[in-house]
Amino acid sequence: MFRILVVEDDRNLNKLICTVLERNGYAAAGVGNPAEAFAAFESAQFDLIISDIMMPGMDGFDFAKEVRKDSATMPILFVTAKDDFASKQRGFSIGVDDYMVKPIDINELVLRVTALLRRSNIANAHRVTVGKTVADYDTLTVKREDALVVLPPKEFYILFKLLSYPDKIFTRSNLMDEFWGMDSESYERTVDVHITRLREKFKNNPDFSIVTVRGLGYKVVKNKGNVS
Repeated sequence: MFRILVVEDDRNLNKLICTVLERNGYAAAGVGNPAEAFAAFESAQFDLIISDIMMPGMDGFDFAKEVRKDSATMPILFVTAKDDFASKQRGFSIGVDDYMVKPIDINELVLRVTALLRRSNIANAHRVTVGKTVADYDTLTVKREDALVVLPPKEFYILFKLLSYPDKIFTRSNLMDEFWGMDSESYERTVDVHITRLREKFKNNPDFSIVTVRGLGYKVVKNKGNVS
C-alpha cells in the first residue's frame, strides 16, 4: 500500500484529503507543517508528498528544497492558494512534480496522485535511491553526485537488493540462493567476500552503511539525517 504524507496547516482540509485518500486505497498521514513532516520521516517511509506552500515556520518552497536534497525522485504535489505564474514557475524549478490551486476538486486530486505514483514506479522500476545515492539496475552503476562506480554483476545485485529493503536482514543463504542458485557449489563465504568488497568501495558514502547482524547476515541502514 502506498503511503502519502499530507503537509497542510488547515486541519479540516488536511483531514479531508487524508480521508479521501484512504477511501481510495492509500495510507495517508497528516501533519501541520514541515517540522512535523521531518519528524514523520524519522519513523516512516512515504511514497508521495502533498504539501501546501504557505505554512508556519518554513514555507512549502523551502520544504521541497530540503526534500530534494535527500530524494531526487520523491513525487511532490503542491496544493496551494497561490495561483500566480511566478509561484508555479518557482515550484516546478525546485523540482515539484505537480501543482493544484485551491479550492481543489478532491476527485481530481486522487487522479493526480494516482498518475504521479504510476510515473514514479515506472521511472524507479530499475532504480533505487538512498539519499543522493542512485543504483541503476540497467547499467550496474552506483552514482552519487559526480562520483560514478561501475560494479561487477554479482556485487551490484547484492547491493541493489540490500538498498531496496533498508533495515531488512538478509542471511547468507538468502543471498546465495538468489544470486548463485540453490544448486551452486559456491560456499557462503563467497557472500562475505562480496560484502567486504562493497564495504571497501562505499566506506565513505554518507548515505548508507552495510551492517553485519551477528549470527544472521547483512542489512543496509540509512545513515543519520537521511530521510528518503
